[in-house]
Amino acid sequence: MPKFKVFIDGSAGTTGLRIVERLQKRPEIELLTISAEGRKDVNERAKVINSADLAFLCLPDAAAKEVMPLVSENVKILDTSTAHRTAPGWVYGFPELEGQREKIQASNRVAVPGCHASGFISTVAPLVQKGVLPAYFPFTCYSLTGYSGGGKSMIAAYEAPDRPEGYSAPRSYGLTLKHKHLPEMTAVCGLTGAPLFCPIVDDFYSGMQTVVPLRLDLVQDVTPERVAACLADYYQGESQVLVHPLNELPEDKFLTTNLRTGSDKMEIFVVGHESQLLVMSLFDNLGKGSSGAAVQCMNLMLGLPETEGLE
Repeated sequence: MPKFKVFIDGSAGTTGLRIVERLQKRPEIELLTISAEGRKDVNERAKVINSADLAFLCLPDAAAKEVMPLVSENVKILDTSTAHRTAPGWVYGFPELEGQREKIQASNRVAVPGCHASGFISTVAPLVQKGVLPAYFPFTCYSLTGYSGGGKSMIAAYEAPDRPEGYSAPRSYGLTLKHKHLPEMTAVCGLTGAPLFCPIVDDFYSGMQTVVPLRLDLVQDVTPERVAACLADYYQGESQVLVHPLNELPEDKFLTTNLRTGSDKMEIFVVGHESQLLVMSLFDNLGKGSSGAAVQCMNLMLGLPETEGLE
């Protein structure tokens, strides 16, 4: 069997390491490497990228933008940073969105969604696309995440033996209301304005829960049943996204944020009453919110079974 040559630029980071772990188990993938010195030289990185069939950019935004002018158009690129998620010529890597799977398969430039953005978009984009809610609806969202989403520095801070006492409690952040995921949340959902968004990090390693409250009294002819049916129909037949029936919750009526840790699947819950709803997405910020989504897109771009290597 011929092997696909794959390079992970930034393989030492949280996302890069997880992708390496996944692809090392794949016999059809040959992982290319670079020396420690070469990692510091953009031209050396570009040489390795251009020798690959596909490369992941697991880098800060500036480093991802720096290397792209040196990359051949024939090499397939998957960028996990925020650098190209709304850039012209790049495809947004959420295959379950209508028409998106085919775009990913046909593209050499795919941007992997942000973790918070994945949850918000999974619940809001179908409702706007199908005309259930208008693009001008005043969307709000809060998102609970494990501390691994902050990368190596945040992981070290949370796991330090002398960490501040406040790390044991939930901590809101992005309080300037200019979080870096807002542009893609707005653009991919086709909204006329950015949602009001507040992320919250807490003292657990991984897991994510996005919550979108909806006031149905602000719009006409929108019922809880219509919202739930729209989402169920939209994702019908999808293996990685499960939509629960209206008001279905775990037996204890709690929705635990790290319930999907270790999984690459996403679950959507719709709960509430005739005038107020919560539309919630539950997934692993390191799975469907990061490395799992990246591998799913890689499979599509290389013509491999879409869920190969997913958990």
